[in-house]
Parts: sequence; C-alpha cells; structure tokens
Amino acid sequence: MAERSRVVIIGAGANGLVAAAYLARAGIRPLVLERRPVVGGIAATEEFHPGFRCSPVVSTAGPLLPRIASDLHLEKHGLKTLSSAVRVFAPADGRSVFLYDDPARTAAGLEKISPKDASSWKPFRESLARIGRLLASLLTTTPPAIDHPSVDDIWRLLQTGRRFRGLPRRDAYRLLRWGPMAVADLAAEWFETEPLRAVAAARGVFGSFAGPWSAGTSANLLLQAGTDPEAGGYGVFVQGGLGALASALAAAAREAGAEIRTGVEVARIVVRDASVQGVALTSGEEIPASAVVSGADPRRTFLQLVDAGDLDPDFLEKARHYRSVGVVARVHLALSGLPRFSALESRTDAPDALSGRIHIGPEIDSIERAFDAAKYGGFSPEPYCDVTIPTLLDKDLAPSGGHVLSAHVQYAPYRLREGSWKDRREALGDAVVKTLSAHAPGLEKLIVGRKILTPVDLEETYGLTGGHIFHGEHSLDQLFTMRPILGWARYRTPIEGLFLCGAGTHPGGGVTGVPGWNASREIAKDLKRL
Repeated sequence: MAERSRVVIIGAGANGLVAAAYLARAGIRPLVLERRPVVGGIAATEEFHPGFRCSPVVSTAGPLLPRIASDLHLEKHGLKTLSSAVRVFAPADGRSVFLYDDPARTAAGLEKISPKDASSWKPFRESLARIGRLLASLLTTTPPAIDHPSVDDIWRLLQTGRRFRGLPRRDAYRLLRWGPMAVADLAAEWFETEPLRAVAAARGVFGSFAGPWSAGTSANLLLQAGTDPEAGGYGVFVQGGLGALASALAAAAREAGAEIRTGVEVARIVVRDASVQGVALTSGEEIPASAVVSGADPRRTFLQLVDAGDLDPDFLEKARHYRSVGVVARVHLALSGLPRFSALESRTDAPDALSGRIHIGPEIDSIERAFDAAKYGGFSPEPYCDVTIPTLLDKDLAPSGGHVLSAHVQYAPYRLREGSWKDRREALGDAVVKTLSAHAPGLEKLIVGRKILTPVDLEETYGLTGGHIFHGEHSLDQLFTMRPILGWARYRTPIEGLFLCGAGTHPGGGVTGVPGWNASREIAKDLKRL
C-alpha cells in the first residue's frame, strides 16, 4: 500500500504503548503521537518539589498483566517492581487494620480486634479469588457483538458459562447477587469492624462518582478481583515510579518497530466518506493513515477530535451522555522526615507498616459523608484518602532523609458549586493535611513543599476529560459490552479505520495494559483484511 498504510496511535499512555508494541510485533509499524514531552500519560514520574519525585496521577500499576510484561520483555528494558508485605494499613483508635500479602498473618492481626472478622477473612478472600479467576478470563476477552455474535463470540461465551458452572454454588450465587449491590452491604455481610468494612468498601468507590451506599458499587470490587483477589485492593510499586514502566513499554515498542514522537498534538482526526484518512496536528502537519487508534478517552475522541458531522446523530448523542466526571484530586507532600502515626507508636516495624497503602477513612459512613459533599458541589473537610509513601521502598525519589507522601483524595468534584478550583485548591490541600495530621500528629511541621492536582488540572495537563482517572465511570451501564457505548465495545467505532484502545474501553481503568492488548488484537485482524 502507499504511505497511507501507516497506523497512527494517539497518545503514548500505557495502553497506547502496549497497543503499539503488539501491533509492531504483528508486522505493522505504528506511529505513536504524544502531546506531552514525555511518554506515559498518567503513568509518569515527575518532580513536584526540588529533589522530590512521584507518580502524579496514580501511585501504583494496576497491576500490569503478567503476560504483557513477559511478552514484551519489560525486565530487559529496565522494569523493576517493588513489593511490601503490608498491603494496607488503616489507622483507627484501638482497631487499626493491617492487610498483608499473607492471609494467615492478616487473620492473626484481626483476631486482636474481632475474632469474628478473623474467621471471616480467609473464606471471604477465597471466595473473592474464585470469582476473580472467572472474571479474569473476561478481562482479556473482546466483548461479544450484541446484534450478530460471531462463532468465536459464541464459543467464548460458552466457555465463560462453563467456568461459571464450575464455581461452587455459593460463589455463583454471590456473583449474581453482589454485582448490583452497594459495596457497603457486601462488606457488612462479612465483617463487623468498621475500619475493615471501610477498607473493603473503598475498593468499590475508588476513582468513582459514587459512595459506598450507591447501588452497583460492588461491581468495582469484583472487577478488581479479576487482577488481584485481595479485598484491600491492587497495586504494584515500580522502582523509579510509573514513569519507569512507561519507559520500558516505550523501549519495547521501539524495539518491535514502532515510532514514537513526543511534543506533538493531534488537533483532529481526518475523516472522509465515513472512513479515516489520517490526523491533522496543531502545527498544521497532516499525517495520512489507513487506521487511527485513539488512546484518548471516548468523550475527547468523539466530541473533540472527530467532527460532529462525521458521526451519526444517535451515536453522537450517546457519546455526549457517556459519564466521565471526575471526583479525584491528588496531593503530594515533600517531607523532611517520615511521619509518625499514633496508631503505630507501640510497634517497632512502623516503616514497614507504612510501606504499602495507607487507608484514611475510618468508617463506611465517613466515606459516604465525603461523597455527600461532592454531590452538592463541595468537598469534605475530612476526605477519604488513599495514601502511599513510595520513598520507603524507593529511596531515590527523595533526597537523603526525605520522604514523599502522595494522597489520592476523594471526593473532589470537577465542578464546584461555589468558586473555582483556582480559588479552592489550597483549601483542599489544607483539608487533606489536617485529615492526615489527625492520624500523624506533627505532619505539617515536616512539609517542605506540596503540589495539589485538582480534577481540572488532571484534565488540562493529562488530557483526562472531566478529570476522570479511568476515562469514564466504572458503573454497570458502562462496563463490558457497554464500555463505552452499547454496540461499540469491540474497540471499533462507526468510522471505518478508527479504533479505541484507552481505559474508556473494556476492561476499564487502572494501569494494566489490558485495553491496549485487547485492542491490538482486534486492530490487527481488521488490518490483515485490507
């Protein structure tokens, strides 16, 4: 074919890089165009205060699908993962919860605060793991065509049906019942200790415009069980921050034959007669292509990069109603020393206890109250925070003796009822520091610098429409065959030659690389037919 045979990928985020690497391995030579000066998108490592670095949008990989790491030889390209024996530390007065990689150690710790919860932990985790194994097979599967399923679609559905029938009857019943439930109800079925309930329930609302009492939030907990069965949530730390993961993915893509250009922004996707012709850059340059793969979120792709006249009005209306309103802020603190948490005063292993994730949200209802504030356009003075101190595992992220504290903060609505984020940014930062200081007295005296990223910052800097870190809500009506739009969940779009590969496609957000891998498989099939 002529020059137009080139495939252009918009965005060098994790999914765009994974798609590029697999397409290149299939004999296709993609060109990846990245608006920012570095690759990675939200999988980045940046300096936010002199000498202090962190992953600005998400702290951990989600985790990256092991097969992707193996196929692309990411270790050879410098990827090193770090782990902590402590998954989650949730401080509370006399009832602090510790979740470990070792379930027996978790149960032994729970025994001290609730024998009932200690006895429930193992069966809960095992049930979640069995359900997770079933769902894992769906994560790496292209959703079936709704109107005209292929033989392959039917075969995959039959295989899923067999796996479902292979579940113990009690787990099968739980899967069907739990999906539409509020995650607060699911947690209450198993546990009596509020801090433990809150840790489990937080997984159902992480990154979502929903509270633990919102219907359907259990689906998020189950979805995450497909990659990690731990109720405390998934996450793998990367040495050098997530930017090191992005660098490894970029190196693998280039080695396979992909070209990556940074500092170039796509202004629009060029379409003629319902078929992709290429892309036009903000610089005025036009790049012809036989296929364009967008790693941007669905709303940005269909409502900004594509001309409205190139889409059917019905499809366009559905795209406009795709929910992508973020409620996450990020607060990064540069510290002169390690914070001292009151709940760890009697422990000699305090640094180890802080090396995983730190859950700040002592009760389900405290998380719900934070959500209530967001529903009415404000933010809570006591937000729910998911905190990491990455320098406990990776000392190179801060000067000697210093530490980085990164807080994922909910709920911070994209649209404020009063004022703007320009005016309220520092007030949010103050609320986070005050909330953390209630558990770590004297924290404010350790702060030598801080950076606050509001949902508007996430949109403007990282291209996340509405500031949504998952490219759109993880809700029952926006998952699997309905992500992003019913009838268009197979990475293709109504425009011939235009594909999606970002977190707005199945199976959704988190730095897993799975949407990019799934998309590359479907794109390669179509390109072979040309």
